Amino acid sequence: MDIEILQRPDSSIVKVTMAAQEELMAEAGAMIAMSDFINVSTTLRQGKGGGIMGGLKRMMAGESLFLSVFRCYQPNGEIFLAPRLMGDSIIYEMKGNELIVQSGSYLASSSGVDLDLGFQGLKSFFSGESIFWLSITGYGPVVLSSFGGIYDIDVDGEYIVDTGHIVAFEKTLDFKVTKVGSNWLGSFLGGEGLVCRFFGKGKVYCQTHNQGGFGRVVGSQLPPR
Repeated sequence: MDIEILQRPDSSIVKVTMAAQEELMAEAGAMIAMSDFINVSTTLRQGKGGGIMGGLKRMMAGESLFLSVFRCYQPNGEIFLAPRLMGDSIIYEMKGNELIVQSGSYLASSSGVDLDLGFQGLKSFFSGESIFWLSITGYGPVVLSSFGGIYDIDVDGEYIVDTGHIVAFEKTLDFKVTKVGSNWLGSFLGGEGLVCRFFGKGKVYCQTHNQGGFGRVVGSQLPPR
């Protein structure tokens, strides 16, 4: 399986070239176009992160109840995918580790990757973000999407990231939600609000735009109903 990201960073499209008998999972509705000999089905998937409970868990994390499964029966099958929001995409290679992914950033993965619900606790809830994030494990490539550009930060010790700009982070990192400034009033009046302070060693993936902030700006310009 070969995955290529096109039209980066503001309007990314993911091109997947599959060999015969390969299988790709993707967020429902992500497919733009594909070769006519690729079979597509909708599933809740069995096994870890699958079935009706797995689907309901994904809904709680902001993802679709169903996943689309693409099976290729001839060489050089092509699929084009795109995220729901305008932005970037990256490929993360799972090697038996665990990756925590924020609501809405999962786009696609190989069949060797498992999706489950990761409970991040009330520390995430108080940040204004979802307390349920996707926990991704297994082996193989995962495609993540962002709102705006996406970039990674190598954390070794401590690092601070605004809660609305987190796409994903490696489970080797721990975090706590806190204020960015010396006091709560100064933090909120400065417009920064709450941040995640990461501890440990690993990667954090960030996006340049914040969906919540964008929604508030656009919503304020809409006429009253």
